[in-house]
Amino acid sequence: MAVEELVRDAKKNLTVSAASAATLSRQRDTRKKAARNLPPDFHSQCLLCGDKNPLSLGLRFESSGEGVVETELLLHRRLQGYDGILHGGVISSLLDAAMTHCLFHAGIAAVTGDLRIRFVHPVPCEEKVAIRAWVLSAFPPLYSVRAELLVGGRIMAWGVGKFARWRENS
Repeated sequence: MAVEELVRDAKKNLTVSAASAATLSRQRDTRKKAARNLPPDFHSQCLLCGDKNPLSLGLRFESSGEGVVETELLLHRRLQGYDGILHGGVISSLLDAAMTHCLFHAGIAAVTGDLRIRFVHPVPCEEKVAIRAWVLSAFPPLYSVRAELLVGGRIMAWGVGKFARWRENS
Protein backbone atom coordinates (compact mmCIF):
# COMPACT_ATOMS: atom_id res chain seq x y z
CA MET A 1 0.00 0.00 0.00
CA ALA A 2 1.42 3.40 -0.92
CA VAL A 3 2.23 5.87 1.84
CA GLU A 4 -0.14 8.38 0.24
CA GLU A 5 -3.03 5.92 0.59
CA LEU A 6 -2.19 5.34 4.26
CA VAL A 7 -2.12 9.07 4.96
CA ARG A 8 -5.36 9.63 3.05
CA ASP A 9 -7.10 6.80 4.93
CA ALA A 10 -5.82 8.09 8.27
CA LYS A 11 -7.09 11.60 7.51
CA LYS A 12 -10.52 10.24 6.55
CA ASN A 13 -10.74 8.35 9.83
CA LEU A 14 -9.75 11.40 11.89
CA THR A 15 -12.09 13.93 10.27
CA VAL A 16 -15.26 13.91 12.32
CA SER A 17 -17.28 17.05 12.93
CA ALA A 18 -19.08 17.73 16.19
CA ALA A 19 -22.41 17.07 14.50
CA SER A 20 -21.32 13.71 13.12
CA ALA A 21 -19.81 12.79 16.51
CA ALA A 22 -23.24 13.35 18.10
CA THR A 23 -24.84 11.24 15.36
CA LEU A 24 -22.31 8.45 15.96
CA SER A 25 -23.10 8.55 19.68
CA ARG A 26 -26.83 8.10 18.97
CA GLN A 27 -26.05 5.29 16.51
CA ARG A 28 -23.97 3.48 19.18
CA ASP A 29 -26.90 3.60 21.61
CA THR A 30 -29.18 2.16 18.91
CA ARG A 31 -26.62 -0.52 18.01
CA LYS A 32 -26.43 -1.79 21.60
CA LYS A 33 -30.16 -2.43 21.52
CA ALA A 34 -30.03 -3.88 17.99
CA ALA A 35 -27.27 -6.39 18.81
CA ARG A 36 -29.64 -8.08 21.24
CA ASN A 37 -32.12 -8.65 18.40
CA LEU A 38 -29.90 -11.02 16.39
CA PRO A 39 -31.00 -14.67 16.64
CA PRO A 40 -28.62 -16.48 19.02
CA ASP A 41 -27.89 -19.48 16.75
CA PHE A 42 -28.00 -17.93 13.29
CA HIS A 43 -24.18 -18.04 12.95
CA SER A 44 -23.28 -20.86 15.36
CA GLN A 45 -21.97 -23.27 12.69
CA CYS A 46 -19.43 -20.80 11.23
CA LEU A 47 -16.01 -22.30 10.46
CA LEU A 48 -14.24 -19.30 11.98
CA CYS A 49 -16.35 -18.31 14.97
CA GLY A 50 -19.11 -20.87 15.39
CA ASP A 51 -19.45 -22.23 18.90
CA LYS A 52 -21.32 -25.30 17.61
CA ASN A 53 -18.83 -26.20 14.88
CA PRO A 54 -16.14 -28.63 16.13
CA LEU A 55 -13.74 -27.40 13.40
CA SER A 56 -14.21 -23.71 14.27
CA LEU A 57 -11.19 -21.54 14.99
CA GLY A 58 -13.21 -20.12 17.88
CA LEU A 59 -12.77 -16.45 17.00
CA ARG A 60 -14.37 -14.05 19.50
CA PHE A 61 -14.54 -10.42 18.44
CA GLU A 62 -14.78 -7.72 21.08
CA SER A 63 -15.66 -4.08 20.70
CA SER A 64 -12.71 -1.79 21.37
CA GLY A 65 -14.78 1.39 21.13
CA GLU A 66 -15.60 3.83 18.33
CA GLY A 67 -17.20 1.06 16.27
CA VAL A 68 -14.04 -1.08 16.02
CA VAL A 69 -14.08 -4.81 16.75
CA GLU A 70 -10.94 -6.86 17.23
CA THR A 71 -9.60 -10.25 18.17
CA GLU A 72 -6.32 -12.11 18.41
CA LEU A 73 -5.49 -15.56 17.10
CA LEU A 74 -2.46 -17.80 17.48
CA LEU A 75 -1.86 -19.27 14.03
CA HIS A 76 -0.63 -22.80 13.31
CA ARG A 77 0.88 -24.69 10.37
CA ARG A 78 -2.40 -26.43 9.50
CA LEU A 79 -3.46 -23.06 8.02
CA GLN A 80 -0.44 -22.64 5.75
CA GLY A 81 -0.32 -22.34 1.99
CA TYR A 82 3.33 -22.11 1.01
CA ASP A 83 5.75 -23.56 3.55
CA GLY A 84 5.53 -21.55 6.76
CA ILE A 85 3.21 -18.91 5.23
CA LEU A 86 -0.47 -18.46 6.11
CA HIS A 87 -2.76 -19.40 3.20
CA GLY A 88 -4.20 -16.39 1.35
CA GLY A 89 -7.70 -17.87 1.52
CA VAL A 90 -7.40 -18.08 5.30
CA ILE A 91 -6.30 -14.44 5.43
CA SER A 92 -9.29 -13.47 3.30
CA SER A 93 -11.63 -15.48 5.52
CA LEU A 94 -10.26 -13.90 8.71
CA LEU A 95 -10.72 -10.39 7.31
CA ASP A 96 -14.22 -11.24 6.08
CA ALA A 97 -15.14 -12.63 9.51
CA ALA A 98 -13.90 -9.47 11.21
CA MET A 99 -16.00 -7.31 8.90
CA THR A 100 -19.06 -9.48 9.46
CA HIS A 101 -18.63 -9.29 13.23
CA CYS A 102 -18.23 -5.53 13.02
CA LEU A 103 -21.73 -5.45 11.58
CA PHE A 104 -23.00 -8.03 14.08
CA HIS A 105 -21.82 -5.77 16.90
CA ALA A 106 -23.94 -3.04 15.33
CA GLY A 107 -26.93 -5.37 15.34
CA ILE A 108 -26.77 -5.93 11.58
CA ALA A 109 -26.85 -9.39 10.00
CA ALA A 110 -25.37 -8.99 6.53
CA VAL A 111 -23.76 -11.06 3.77
CA THR A 112 -20.63 -10.28 1.78
CA GLY A 113 -21.31 -8.99 -1.72
CA ASP A 114 -17.79 -7.90 -2.65
CA LEU A 115 -14.45 -8.56 -0.96
CA ARG A 116 -11.17 -6.93 -1.96
CA ILE A 117 -8.02 -8.07 -0.19
CA ARG A 118 -4.53 -6.59 -0.28
CA PHE A 119 -1.72 -8.90 0.77
CA VAL A 120 0.97 -6.49 1.96
CA HIS A 121 3.46 -8.93 3.54
CA PRO A 122 3.61 -12.72 3.92
CA VAL A 123 2.03 -13.80 7.21
CA PRO A 124 4.18 -16.40 8.95
CA CYS A 125 2.46 -19.38 10.53
CA GLU A 126 2.80 -19.93 14.27
CA GLU A 127 2.47 -16.20 14.97
CA LYS A 128 -0.10 -14.33 17.01
CA VAL A 129 -2.14 -12.03 14.78
CA ALA A 130 -4.51 -9.21 15.62
CA ILE A 131 -7.54 -8.63 13.43
CA ARG A 132 -9.68 -5.50 13.55
CA ALA A 133 -12.54 -4.04 11.53
CA TRP A 134 -14.74 -0.94 11.35
CA VAL A 135 -17.56 0.41 9.18
CA LEU A 136 -16.46 2.89 6.52
CA SER A 137 -19.95 3.83 5.35
CA ALA A 138 -23.54 2.80 5.91
CA PHE A 139 -26.37 3.31 3.47
CA PRO A 140 -28.81 0.66 4.73
CA PRO A 141 -29.25 -1.95 3.52
CA LEU A 142 -25.68 -1.56 2.13
CA TYR A 143 -22.49 -1.26 4.18
CA SER A 144 -18.80 -0.81 3.42
CA VAL A 145 -16.38 -2.22 6.01
CA ARG A 146 -12.58 -2.33 6.34
CA ALA A 147 -10.48 -4.92 8.18
CA GLU A 148 -6.78 -5.33 8.89
CA LEU A 149 -4.63 -8.27 9.93
CA LEU A 150 -1.56 -7.31 11.94
CA VAL A 151 1.51 -9.06 13.33
CA GLY A 152 3.33 -7.15 16.03
CA GLY A 153 1.42 -3.99 15.14
CA ARG A 154 2.44 -4.19 11.46
CA ILE A 155 -0.33 -4.40 8.85
CA MET A 156 0.23 -7.62 6.92
CA ALA A 157 -3.03 -7.63 4.94
CA TRP A 158 -6.16 -5.51 4.71
CA GLY A 159 -9.46 -5.68 2.96
CA VAL A 160 -12.60 -3.77 2.16
CA GLY A 161 -15.93 -5.48 1.84
CA LYS A 162 -19.36 -4.46 0.67
CA PHE A 163 -22.20 -6.05 2.58
CA ALA A 164 -25.96 -6.24 2.15
CA ARG A 165 -28.35 -6.75 5.02
CA TRP A 166 -29.30 -10.40 5.21
CA ARG A 167 -32.93 -11.29 4.63
CA GLU A 168 -34.13 -14.71 5.69
CA ASN A 169 -36.26 -15.28 2.59
CA SER A 170 -33.82 -14.10 -0.07
